[in-house]
Amino acid sequence: QVQLVESGGGLVQAGGSLRLSCAASGVFFSINAMGWYRQTPGKQRELVAVVTNGGSTNYGDSVKGRFTISRDNTKNTVDLQMNSLKPEDTAVYYCYAMNYQLGNPRNYWGQGTQVTVSS
Repeated sequence: QVQLVESGGGLVQAGGSLRLSCAASGVFFSINAMGWYRQTPGKQRELVAVVTNGGSTNYGDSVKGRFTISRDNTKNTVDLQMNSLKPEDTAVYYCYAMNYQLGNPRNYWGQGTQVTVSS
């Protein structure tokens, strides 16, 4: 089992920056992917950024060039540096992790942290 705890959300003005952090704990052999998704009321959860344990990254189109994901495999942490924030980035951001158990993929989610960007 993997438990995820996020930190770093808050209120920021448009054009500003925030950094989200997530730490994984529990009993597990490894975590294959870690990252962030976000969700606003009435919409599906969408990809923000994901990084594999090999360092490959994938970003949502709306955040490319503004957000940067980084991961520390030794500490099982993942950070999201968000720059040039826009009001449309306002959402609950969820930390995500994935590993394999008995050959089957298993997804884990944090509780979520609110990010609000004012115009």
